[in-house]
Amino acid sequence: MKKCDVQLKELIETVVLPDIEDSIDYIFEQIAEKKDASEELNKELAQMHEMRDDFNEILKDIENRELDKEECQELYEGIKAMIDDMELDDEI
Repeated sequence: MKKCDVQLKELIETVVLPDIEDSIDYIFEQIAEKKDASEELNKELAQMHEMRDDFNEILKDIENRELDKEECQELYEGIKAMIDDMELDDEI
């Protein structure tokens, strides 16, 4: 099994960040269609930007070796659980 930091980095770079970017693109499409940004869309967009920044910070921590094994494992398991929950929601 790969080291946790390598797995976490791969998960963030190949799954999480692309999904966040897709969500940001979708929000911009909604704004363009409506030619107006509702308060709800603005909030959602801000949340997506904040999430992207948070995950980029995690990547920096991995790169700088500032993430201990326990924290890495918790983050990895939490992100995997979030992804699994989203996949279940899509099936329903």
